[in-house]
Amino acid sequence: MILTGTEILRQITLEEIKIAPFTGKNLGANSYNLTLSPDLLVYTGNVLDPAQDNPTKAITIPDGGLILYPGRVYLARTAEYTETKSFVPMLIGRSSIGRLGLFVHVTAGFGDTGFSGYWTLELVAAQPIRVYAGMKICQIYYHTTQGEITRYRGKYAANKGVQASKIYEEFQNR
Repeated sequence: MILTGTEILRQITLEEIKIAPFTGKNLGANSYNLTLSPDLLVYTGNVLDPAQDNPTKAITIPDGGLILYPGRVYLARTAEYTETKSFVPMLIGRSSIGRLGLFVHVTAGFGDTGFSGYWTLELVAAQPIRVYAGMKICQIYYHTTQGEITRYRGKYAANKGVQASKIYEEFQNR
């Protein structure tokens, strides 16, 4: 089952869900709108290798916005820190953003029970598009769970900033 906006608010009050900073106007019927941080990363290599730690370059979105171009993945993060103890958080792009041809996550919209941190977004533009720090970029919603809860303790746990891929760690541990 998916939590309603009213239930999300109740669970925040009970400290089962944390969204910081929280703004009441971002709460919807069954989701919460998260905003774009000014911090981005772009990969600097021409070929990305999952067996390697691919180098990145940091970019900051200026006050006048930043144009994203097709053919590149821009790693961004939400401005909000989120945490949940017993729910499964899910992330999806806002329809208004999708209608402009901006994909907010390529494959990583699923969070694990116990995830805490900022959400890394994989922004891909279908055509050039300007983005602004602080704009509502995506929505988080929550599923209830059934069964014993195992909290997420993976390689992206408790992150503080934009996270590039760490899949290379899986190659090192084979």
